[in-house]
Amino acid sequence: MPEAQSLNHTLAEFQAKRAETMPADKLKINVDQRRLLVETADRSAFVRAGDAVEPFELTEVDIGPLPLDALLKNGPVVLIFFRFAGCPACNIALPYYNQHLALELRRLGATLVGVSPQVPERLRAIKERHKLDFLIATDAGIALGRRFGILYSFDEASRRLSSEGGSPIGEVTGTGTWELPMPTAVVIDQAGTVRFADVSPDWLVRTEPADIIVTVQTITTRAAA
Repeated sequence: MPEAQSLNHTLAEFQAKRAETMPADKLKINVDQRRLLVETADRSAFVRAGDAVEPFELTEVDIGPLPLDALLKNGPVVLIFFRFAGCPACNIALPYYNQHLALELRRLGATLVGVSPQVPERLRAIKERHKLDFLIATDAGIALGRRFGILYSFDEASRRLSSEGGSPIGEVTGTGTWELPMPTAVVIDQAGTVRFADVSPDWLVRTEPADIIVTVQTITTRAAA
């Protein structure tokens, strides 16, 4: 069986094809915003391995409240922060994780959660669209994203484009703000310590499943020993 194409190769192909059809002015805004984030992101504020995680609560779109202690009950938890249900790159990344990450994490006893600031009644769409086999949850008020230092705000050109399209991002997400999380993967062990953190200011670059699996395997192997 041929090896699966990497997630980031898949995202790069998507962007290359979209660039052929997207109006030049909109493409420039998209590219400039991502470049600005890469150049200006405060990496010193990003969540990192070794951080202790204080209790938090997410809201799963079907289950309801999910406190950290419940998520850690059976093993480590893997948080995948994404932007919102209609984000094109997120609609590539989450199904990819469903296919190449979710089952292995379940086998290892870890819990996978996709996390977005979008309100549950709107966020549910991405879970249903792709029949995702893992939890999808709202980070109300973007509180956890803010604590992890992974938020960004639309630049002026992106705000203008969003408003001119009739759907300002704050209305799309239901948060009323211009803030979204940068794509981020965080692995937390049962002691409440971050064991792996990967933050990407460019939303077309995402954490590969293998990097997450290796960390979880290490955690579970040590726990078993």
